[in-house]
Amino acid sequence: MEFRFDEAKATQAAGFLIQSHGARMNYTALIKLLYLADRRSLAETGVPITGDRMVSMPHGPVLSGIYDRIKEPASRGGTWHEWIAPDGPYHVRLLKDPPDDRLSRYEIATLEAVHDEHGNKTWQQLRALTHKLPEWDDPDGSSLPIDPERILEAVGKKPSEIERARSDAARMARARELLGA
Repeated sequence: MEFRFDEAKATQAAGFLIQSHGARMNYTALIKLLYLADRRSLAETGVPITGDRMVSMPHGPVLSGIYDRIKEPASRGGTWHEWIAPDGPYHVRLLKDPPDDRLSRYEIATLEAVHDEHGNKTWQQLRALTHKLPEWDDPDGSSLPIDPERILEAVGKKPSEIERARSDAARMARARELLGA
C-alpha cells in the first residue's frame, strides 16, 4: 500500500505544528508528531495526511520525505524551504506564516489533537513513545520500510477494512496516473 507524498501539504502540516509550538521546534519532535498524525489519519480514514513513506530508523518511525527535507540544504529548493528553515543544529523555524489551504478540517483537527496530546513532550520522550509502536522494528543503524497495512493491523482493523484501504489506495494511485498528477 503506497501513497503519494505531497510536499506542499506536508509543509503546511509541519508549519501548523511549528506554529503551534511558537514558530520554532526541535526537528526530531516535529518528525515524530507528523508521524503520529499520519498514523492516526491512516487508522481513522485509511489515508495519511502527508502521504509520506514511513520507515523505521534508529530513533523510531520517521516520515522519509520530511526527514530528507530537514536534512537537505535549502539551496535544493522546494516548497518546504520556502516556509521552513534550520535554526541551529537541532531545530527548525518558520520563515513566514504558512497557509493551510491544502489541509482539510479533519486533518487540522488531527494535527491539533496530536499536538495537544504529545506536543509538550521532549524529543526523547517522543522517541521512547514511538519505539513502543508495534510497527517499529530496530533497523540496526539503517532504515526499514513500514508497510501501512502493518499499522492498520496494529490498530485492530479487520482484514476486510485493510483490503478496502488497499483497494482505495490503488484506485487513488491509478487516478493520479491517468490525470498525470
